[in-house]
Parts: sequence; C-alpha cells; structure tokens
Amino acid sequence: MSQVHASRVELIKKVLKELHEGRSLEELKEKYSDLLPQISSLEIVMVEQELVKEGIPITDILNLCDLHVELFRKALSTRELSNIPRGHPLDLLIRENELLLKHADALGLYSSLIASALSRGSINEALNSLSNAVNLLNALRGEIKLHYRKNQMIIFPYLERRGIIAIPRVMWGREDQVIVKARELSRELEEGVKGELIAEKLKTVLNSMQQLAGEITDLVFRENKILYPATWVLFSEGEWAAIAEVAGEIGYVIEVSEEKWKPSEKPVLPFEVSESIPPEKIPLLPEEFRAIALLSKIDSYNVKKPSDLELETGFLTPEEVEGIFRSLPIEVTYADSNNRIRFYSESEISGGFARAKTILGRRLEYCHPPRLEQYVSRVVEQVKKGVEKHRVFWTKLGDRVIRVIVASVKNSEGELLGVLEIVEDLTEVVNNPEEVKKRIVVL
Repeated sequence: MSQVHASRVELIKKVLKELHEGRSLEELKEKYSDLLPQISSLEIVMVEQELVKEGIPITDILNLCDLHVELFRKALSTRELSNIPRGHPLDLLIRENELLLKHADALGLYSSLIASALSRGSINEALNSLSNAVNLLNALRGEIKLHYRKNQMIIFPYLERRGIIAIPRVMWGREDQVIVKARELSRELEEGVKGELIAEKLKTVLNSMQQLAGEITDLVFRENKILYPATWVLFSEGEWAAIAEVAGEIGYVIEVSEEKWKPSEKPVLPFEVSESIPPEKIPLLPEEFRAIALLSKIDSYNVKKPSDLELETGFLTPEEVEGIFRSLPIEVTYADSNNRIRFYSESEISGGFARAKTILGRRLEYCHPPRLEQYVSRVVEQVKKGVEKHRVFWTKLGDRVIRVIVASVKNSEGELLGVLEIVEDLTEVVNNPEEVKKRIVVL
C-alpha cells in the first residue's frame, strides 16, 4: 500500500469514527472539504472491504456508505443500463425499483401534507392523510421485503462466490435497517391515527417518514447505478437463468407479463461458478467494483461431496441426514403408499411416542392400539386421497401435551409416495403461553 493511499485510508477511517460519534455529513464535508474530493470511490469501497474483514460492525460501515453516495452521486447519475431483454430478471428488478421509488416519494409527500394540515389546525385532514400513509406504508413494507429478499438470497451469493464480500454485506445491512425502520414507523403511524401521539412525538414521526423515504430512494440509487450494472457485466446467461427460476418462485412486487425471458443456457447456481473474474470484464464494471474485482479470488469451496445424496434443495451425506433428524425438536414416522413403515426418527431434543426398529415393515395402523386402528386407517386414507392435505390432533403423554400431524408425502410431480406422522411436544407453549410470548423476538 502506497503512503498516499495509506493516508487516505486513515482519513476515511477517521471520518467513519466521527460519523459514529454523531457528527453530521454536512459538518464533515465542510471540515474535510479540501481532502474528501481527492478520495476515489475505489478507495472508499476498498476500505469497506478491509473494515468488514477487520470485524468492524456493519452498522458502523453503513455510515460510510452515506458519505460515499453523497460524494459520488453526480458522477453516478449518468450511468444507465441498456439492452436488457424484456422480462429478464434484471429488467424486473429495475422495474420493481421504479415502483419502490414512486411509493417512497409518496410517503415523503404524505409527511409534508400532514405537517401542513397540522400547522393550519386541520385535524381531520391530518388524520385522513395519516390513515392513507399507514395504508401506503403497509404496502411498501411488503414490497421492500420481497424486493430485498431477491438481492439477499439470489444476487449476493453470486458476488460472494467471486470473492466480492463487503458490498453484499453492507447493502444487506442497509436493507435490513430500512425494513426495521418501516416496521417501527408503521406502528407509530397507527398510534397517530388513533390519536395516541402527542404533538412533539408526531413531529418526530413525520421526520422519520421523510428519512425512510430518503433511505429507500438511496437504495434504489445504489442498486440501479452500482449493483445491477456490475451484475450485468459479471453474470453469465446460465447464472441469470438460475436467478430467473428462483426469483420467480420468490415472486415480484410488480405484474410480470406473460412475455417471459427465455435463456439459451442451462441454469448455473453460485456453487457451480468456478472461474475468477476475467481481466477483460474489469474495465466494464462500475468504478466501485473494479478494485475489489482485481483483488478478488473465487471461492473454491465444493459443497457437493462424492458420498452425498443429491436432493432437490441440496446435498447431504447419510451421516448428516441421521444427525439432522436427531437434532430436530420433532419426531417423524414415514409409511409408504402400502402403509408399511420404512423410516422413523428419534429426537435428542424432544421425544414423542415409543418406537423401535422392529416396527420397520409393519403396517402403520398396527402401530396403534386396536381401539384406534379403524380411526387411524380412516384418517390415513383421507390424507392419501387428498380429501385433506393434513390432519392435526392433540393428545397427552403423561403431563406432556403432544401435537400430531398426519400429512401426505408426494414427489415433485404430485404423485403419492406415502404418509408422514409428525410428533411435536408443545407442553411449554400450551401451559405457559404468556411466558412464551415474552420471548418472541421480531426479526
């Protein structure tokens, strides 16, 4: 690292520290007006990457992103993506952002309308706007969660596979902040509609509305001008094919037309990407990605082992399968389409009914007392015929309260394979519901 670069890194870290201590962006831009313009966006992103590796909390690094966007907003405003096929997942993500931007603007507008009505003493008008703001925010909360989930679960893994770590971590942190703020603001707005907010508190809530609208707008800006242009350069058609499949399963917040993008390559999942970023692609990347791309190395971890069972949602060794079943807080018994038991699990966390290896091959109904045999047979047949997808029963074993679920098991084509009996000990939930509610953490 050159002496000049090192000094700039120290300056960025100093700015981050002052941001953490409560200094505003405006103060820092004025204080370091001669030095900040000399820092390139490359250096800021590289420092973000270094700070992530050093274990600096993401919440602190997010403050640096505000400075980053402020300094380079004008330069980034000229970037536009073009030639994206209609219905391509990137086209749909960008169109989602257009909707989010529109709703964020509307949220900010409601804030101004409510403040104006209050200043004129028009209480009814203010309450009406508050009620509309609640409806808008509730819709917006669902939209941002669904949109961000596609970034977090689909886009980011492909970047991380290529060794690009800091940008996904920082962006996810920002997205999470927005989701939490939207949830808290929704609760506060509903209190306002009920007349439970005092005037001073209402002013704070209106300010929060403006801030949230601005943060959503900033994320739209970061995605459309930095993240998505980078993915357009980096990802292959096979990767986009896999993204299209998974994104379709998650869903979109916009109407997806019948005109779907049809890739010519087979889907490629992140763990199947094995090549580093080609040198010729680096100059095509947004400036914020170039330095990281130069230094990044492919994540060569092979998730698929020779002894694995290849399942629809992943890979497991037989030993791992057995260990997972033992670690579940439920126990299951599986009978095939002939009602013959082929498998059962034993939990180390929460036990259920007594069973032993001698039941393998036994008829399912014979595993119950004779007085219940016809009842069990009837329930199993109803589930197998699809009269009901599953049946739920409650019973007791001594002092324990047990929930039993009988469900059909089908293959990917919907053909019946057998029946599953799931046993779960819910004694604590039934006997101490209020205590359980106290432990609930909203994520």
